[in-house]
Amino acid sequence: MDLKKIIDKKDQMANYMVDEITHIIKTFGKRDPGSEGEKKACEYMAKVLKEDCGCDKVKVESFKENPGSFYGWLYLTFTMVFVGMALMFVIPSISIILILAGFVLAFLQFGLYKKVVDKLFKEKTGHNVYAIKKCTGETKRRIIFNGHPDAAWEWPVNYALGGVGFEGHAIISAVGAAYYLVLSIITTIKYGAVSSITSDPKLLKCFLIGLIFVPFMFGMYFMVNYKRVVDGANDNLSGCYMGISILKALKDEGIELENTEIGVILTGSEEAGLRGSMAWCEAHKGEFDDVPTFIYSYDTIHDPKQLMTNYRDLNGTVAVDKDVSDLFMESAEELGIFCKKGWVPPLGGATDSAAFAKAGFRATGITGLNHKLESYYHTRRDTYDNMNEEGLANCYAVSVKVLEKFDNGAKQ
Repeated sequence: MDLKKIIDKKDQMANYMVDEITHIIKTFGKRDPGSEGEKKACEYMAKVLKEDCGCDKVKVESFKENPGSFYGWLYLTFTMVFVGMALMFVIPSISIILILAGFVLAFLQFGLYKKVVDKLFKEKTGHNVYAIKKCTGETKRRIIFNGHPDAAWEWPVNYALGGVGFEGHAIISAVGAAYYLVLSIITTIKYGAVSSITSDPKLLKCFLIGLIFVPFMFGMYFMVNYKRVVDGANDNLSGCYMGISILKALKDEGIELENTEIGVILTGSEEAGLRGSMAWCEAHKGEFDDVPTFIYSYDTIHDPKQLMTNYRDLNGTVAVDKDVSDLFMESAEELGIFCKKGWVPPLGGATDSAAFAKAGFRATGITGLNHKLESYYHTRRDTYDNMNEEGLANCYAVSVKVLEKFDNGAKQ
């Protein structure tokens, strides 16, 4: 199938995306994970997929989650650090256990997105949207476009100081915790499990010098502002509308694919640790083993100079599918559109492609932002009037080219 006709509509479809995203933000309120706003946005986009995009099967699916847990480890980890610091004056061996436990919790809950302390936080109901546009003949392949409809709680430090300040704050705090872990180990080795750092004037002096880290570590309690939910125009209604716009363009032009099934999955609560995509993978395990199925997860499609195929995800710990990734790169090259190879690095978090890849799906993540953190990322600047239509148009065009090449048998 030749899809040049709808590739050439890239600017028109970028305008459509901005108009729709503006409507959602103005109409349905804040969309934090597990909120009524997230649900209403899902229901609206499900209606669009059914009525404007011609999908044959559209479902809004619910799942249980504990969204407060994703950043909740911050309070637990740094409380353990502060208690550990106090115990260095009486039982430094317990200090070691507490501070080390804080690091382990941070690594599991944020580094790997494990559900270690989820049950300690309030349970809510999140929502996913699952839509399929059937082909006219025998299904020989399937392609799915994914985005997440929820929006983030604001990161005040990123808003005030930018990415360098935000990451610097986190790194200094981690160094401070490690500093006191080392001091507690030295104290225990030199003076025993039940002793005091005051036994050694030099160690006590080091303890007092280390207090310079305390304001930074205490500031970690305020790294997330739960009272302000950002609009999430770029992160990530832009990703949701990438697949929706492709299906709408196909319907508007009366184009039907004979052997390629097209799906859209909108997975909620990505900002709470990929909880929606994890729930979707669990609910639909084994359903797509019948034919080759590629999943493209889009997240924060903004800057055309930052369009990127991420070959690793989840803080760099998860390898995604190379063929799926390469197909996007090749499509961009054929159209002469800039796209670079990259990864979601440590401290970079994750896109939903990580959940799909871990569940055994052939997936990759497409982003359009600098992983060094833009000033609008997770801040009130992520608004519908701060979108980049060129970035949207380019990503849309490459994605349609991916569909064309996939429909013609590429990478299967």
